Amino acid sequence: MKVLLIEDNEELASSISEFLGREGYICEVSYNITDAQDKLISFQYDCVLLDIMLPDGNGLQLLSFIRAERIQSSILILSAKNSLDDKIAGLEEGADDYLTKPFHLPELHARLRAIYRRKKLNGSNIIAFNEISLNIDTLEATVNGQLLDMTRKEFDLLLYFVVNKNRVLSRQSIAAHLWGDYTDNFANFDFVYQHVKNIRKKISAANGTDYIGTVYGLGYKFNTSKQ
Repeated sequence: MKVLLIEDNEELASSISEFLGREGYICEVSYNITDAQDKLISFQYDCVLLDIMLPDGNGLQLLSFIRAERIQSSILILSAKNSLDDKIAGLEEGADDYLTKPFHLPELHARLRAIYRRKKLNGSNIIAFNEISLNIDTLEATVNGQLLDMTRKEFDLLLYFVVNKNRVLSRQSIAAHLWGDYTDNFANFDFVYQHVKNIRKKISAANGTDYIGTVYGLGYKFNTSKQ
């Protein structure tokens, strides 16, 4: 999962970012509204962790910006304010959940996973298409009931394909989703090709269908019309 953390407390931001990194997340950090808006316009995120009290404004203003720009990221508000009015305002503006500081990092992790299951997987920890099944709790992928020997990046990439089936995904967007926004400056994305190649090989070895099609000049598409 790719997350944008908007938090002006650098020590707390570093602690959250490092924790989420250890849990396998890609976590980008903004310390103010202006930088966050630039990132949200330029890149895609599965979830935004949004502090309310920021040095250049109120986080609820940024929440309004996210909805006005039709940015599809989920929103988890983080705030030291324990006011019922703030919670109601955030949820009415479209936030998916609200976590009051101080909080335990494992609880943050659990909230993020719950939001992802609810928004992307219809509340389940399993996402499946035909013979392919992915368990986001155990990080296991099976094809025709056979467990695949996959790296974490390969699992995340296959999940990204299945969640976005029938959509063209550019090499740049795949790289940014799996490795972070700094990949925007990479000279090439050959490493994406290698990961796709490995996934195809492992699915084929389990007698599965290769649904991942190459869209020349653009990227890849998980094509559900292949049988």
